[in-house]
Amino acid sequence: MKIGSRSPRRRPVKANVSLIGEKAPHLDLLLMQLFRSLRIAVIYGGDKRTGGAVIREAHNPRSWKSYETVARNIADALSRLGFKDVAVLPDDMSLMGQLKLRRINMAWVNSGGVQGRSAISHAPAMLEMLGIPYVGHDPLTAALLDSKHHFKRQLQSLGIPTAPFFVWHPDEPRKSLLSDRRQRSIFAKWPHGFVVKPVTGRASLHVHYVEHAKDLPEMIAEVFGATQNSVLVEAFLPGREYCIAVCGPVVARRGKLHDLSAPFAFSAIERKLSKNEHIFTSMDVRPITAARTRSLIADTDGDVVANLEEMARSVFHGTPLQTLVRLDVRADYNGNLFVLEANPKPDLAAPSTKSTSLIAAGLARNGMTYDDLILSVFADRAATLFNGRAHSVAQFFQSFQQSSGELR
Repeated sequence: MKIGSRSPRRRPVKANVSLIGEKAPHLDLLLMQLFRSLRIAVIYGGDKRTGGAVIREAHNPRSWKSYETVARNIADALSRLGFKDVAVLPDDMSLMGQLKLRRINMAWVNSGGVQGRSAISHAPAMLEMLGIPYVGHDPLTAALLDSKHHFKRQLQSLGIPTAPFFVWHPDEPRKSLLSDRRQRSIFAKWPHGFVVKPVTGRASLHVHYVEHAKDLPEMIAEVFGATQNSVLVEAFLPGREYCIAVCGPVVARRGKLHDLSAPFAFSAIERKLSKNEHIFTSMDVRPITAARTRSLIADTDGDVVANLEEMARSVFHGTPLQTLVRLDVRADYNGNLFVLEANPKPDLAAPSTKSTSLIAAGLARNGMTYDDLILSVFADRAATLFNGRAHSVAQFFQSFQQSSGELR
């Protein structure tokens, strides 16, 4: 793929970035040009109550949050890395006009949507329609990851263990939910209780532990009342709870890019449960602090870390994913690990002295800073676009007017 072969050579902008590996030769040069020339927008969730955000307010089955603070954390990191033109925009009815007005040529999706079904897929769907490349999952993948029951079925097809489950639909009578033979065979003699949760959601909101099967109908009714959507009933696993992040193989450490041979699985964390805390409490209720997490160490937690990393890479290859996710994993009574769900838009808040995110909590052990994390996610997505979707980035090449060069 030749870039600007008739344009005079320009000296690349200096940046503390260099690439080791073969996934995208010359990615360091391309990033230098991107830092200077790219107009990038970080998109957060718009508020349907704001005038002009929507035509008509509708129900959102997924618990809404703007993520604006995190979007600004990402934008600040991009600016520190050297990007000259970074905007922060809401995901609402005004987005299309703002993208055109600001002549945005790439976006970073940090939105769970505004309202309606599969809201997390709306922003990437709009960007696909507009022809604007972005950091984030494509609409189908975003919706799949955010729909816990569909994702769990995909895990089953890949042979990746997940907790036994069934889905209650609004048109089914709750009182007879255990009359189905398959459901009865899974749960009738389950000794550890159950988890009732929305099929789409975030931050453990509306997620409840139920000790006895006879109490399931009442809890299903409560979750359905809050979400007006199908409800997932899952076997409760009484072991320890973990999470692990996974992204593509282009990774930054101390500003230097490395092209790894496999997806990068990192920040293996144990989520420490308090006494009688069956489910990790929502970050909206209790901020995530060092006291609530424990970074896993290969020297002492070797088998768990290895199993988590293998699971994460299997999910990344099998789905397949376009960018970073966080897997939530739970152990059974015997220590066997089961993937519960994948967070398609994990919290990327910059860590502070008071709180952190589950992903940022493990960065230091991987020799990474928060800015390294943001650079990793952007660089890996850029490499994928340059190698596999050249048509999406042709506009970049036209604007750069850089020297001739061959990318392989």
